[in-house]
Amino acid sequence: MTLYSTFKLYTGADAFTLEPIRSDGSAATENLVIDRSSGQVQLNSPASKPSSAEVITIFGVIGFVRLLAGEYMIVITDRTKLGRLGEHDIYKVKDYKVLPLSLNKSALTQAQIGEEASYLSLLHAHLQSGHFNFSYTYEVTHTLQRQSALKDNTQPVWERADERFFWNKRHLSKFIEHTKNNKDQNLSNFILPVFNGFAEIRSAEINKKPFTFALFSRRSRHRVGTRYFSRGVDPQGNVSNFNETEQIIVADAGVDGTASALPGGKIFLSHVQTRGSIPIYWTQVNNIKYTPKLQIFDNPDTEASFRKHFEVQKGFYGPQLVVNLINKTGYEGPMGVAFKNRVEAMNDPDVKYHHFDFHHECSKMRWHRVSLLLDHFHDDLVAQGYFKAEISKEGVEKIDQKQTSIVRTNCMDCLDRTNVVQSVVSRWALNRQLRDIGILGADEKFETFDQFESLFRNVWADNADVISCAYSGTGALKTDFTRTGNRTKAGALQDFQNSVVRYVKNNFLDGNRQDAYDLFLLYEIDPSAPHPLVDKRTLETKALPALILVSFVMILASIVIPEDSMSTAVILFASFWLALISYSATTLLANGGQYVNWPRLVPLPHVSAGKLKVAPGNLKNE
Repeated sequence: MTLYSTFKLYTGADAFTLEPIRSDGSAATENLVIDRSSGQVQLNSPASKPSSAEVITIFGVIGFVRLLAGEYMIVITDRTKLGRLGEHDIYKVKDYKVLPLSLNKSALTQAQIGEEASYLSLLHAHLQSGHFNFSYTYEVTHTLQRQSALKDNTQPVWERADERFFWNKRHLSKFIEHTKNNKDQNLSNFILPVFNGFAEIRSAEINKKPFTFALFSRRSRHRVGTRYFSRGVDPQGNVSNFNETEQIIVADAGVDGTASALPGGKIFLSHVQTRGSIPIYWTQVNNIKYTPKLQIFDNPDTEASFRKHFEVQKGFYGPQLVVNLINKTGYEGPMGVAFKNRVEAMNDPDVKYHHFDFHHECSKMRWHRVSLLLDHFHDDLVAQGYFKAEISKEGVEKIDQKQTSIVRTNCMDCLDRTNVVQSVVSRWALNRQLRDIGILGADEKFETFDQFESLFRNVWADNADVISCAYSGTGALKTDFTRTGNRTKAGALQDFQNSVVRYVKNNFLDGNRQDAYDLFLLYEIDPSAPHPLVDKRTLETKALPALILVSFVMILASIVIPEDSMSTAVILFASFWLALISYSATTLLANGGQYVNWPRLVPLPHVSAGKLKVAPGNLKNE
């Protein structure tokens, strides 16, 4: 079933009317009317297209969100074509509109009008910061291998979609429920799944043989959050910052010069990896220190949640090759001990664990030592294989092989070290794939082809930046190695800059980013409840940072303005402000948690008044 790709949206006083447009520019035979007062939808209802109606062209409906004033419809008003996979065009949301269904805000109090504006601000922040990708003919929430398994499934696209990566599923529930409850009102052609993450498609050539190179990273919509506000596992086995990364090659069948079983068709190859937070209950509570203290909780659900996580992962991907990249010593050390002990206690032969201390093994710029991981898992990676299929112009599919296991990589944040290792594993797999289909010779590596080598490195570095921005607020660290193959001083300087920005965002801005995620993905607004987006700190607490700033300005003024900066009066003046800075800074550092920008829509269960309120677990038990 092909989804509608373009609509005329008529905005009238009483209703929105969606009128699909065919590829030849003519209107389709059906329309969808959305009543603005009730929010009800009706397929093929008499169209509401008064002469006064505003008409715009849109490229899909992201969904509906209910705030204090009622419902809003989010529509795609512009899109960017990322490229083509076989016969399928892949797009990214370039622009959008948030359209209110209700035109009457008189029911809101003056205070609620301000509250509505704060909710809308969060909604726009989320929509503007995300990377939302979609297709009308390609199932973007699924890997090629899962798509192959579903080829005989006759369900509509939205029902077949992988719910983990169906980012806007909650917001399309109006269309979904209407379709389920009304057999003669099938809105499936209007339901467009969108995934949040990285997507890039490039044309490439090696040995004068053209092919398409693509990389997708799909971010799970479960346990979503920012770096320090979302860690570890939940009772359902979901982990923070879970991403599925798929590297795809598409080439003409017979590219190796041999006769193809499906003349005129395409060869599709893919290799998939995952990343995600260490699946135990743990956190780092912000307190404006550069590295918050690690806390591992003695949660009685840990064993069940840990096992649930890997059972779910095996169900999707098969046996797990687990690569843990955190430090074996220092503050990260207890996490490594806890992870190892849990794997050993689970005693599952389908979960192979390897702790590779990235910073130790690759210290002093010895980044080539990442290859030791490939040596360790070499036989498992060969046995793992990759997905390979030939598809004819008519859609006939011939599957040559499937990927039978997966590499699951993590560090503390599952960002910088993780991306370096994932790119190395994908490089190894890609060389095997390109030799398999005859683009590379038996003894060749694509590293010797400078143009494609540069393309590969930069796409993977871009992938690192997108995943990192979503979780930490900045681009990834260590991307100089990914982009150039070398660790450089300029790259180290860029990492320092990103680390400083991360510190500021993670402590003083991420509460709002977390609220934006929560509003979009899970929060239900209760109009009768107190407004949650309120700073409840005392005036003295809120004023302290401003007092430090004023004191600093006064000290600077005492140095710059007076002609005699060493006079007794000036020295006393400066000493007063210096003492005030010292007192204020001491107070601030002692109560750092009070100055962190915490999430307010869904408060962290283990934090109260900026401090840990749940006793941390005994590490010896881990």
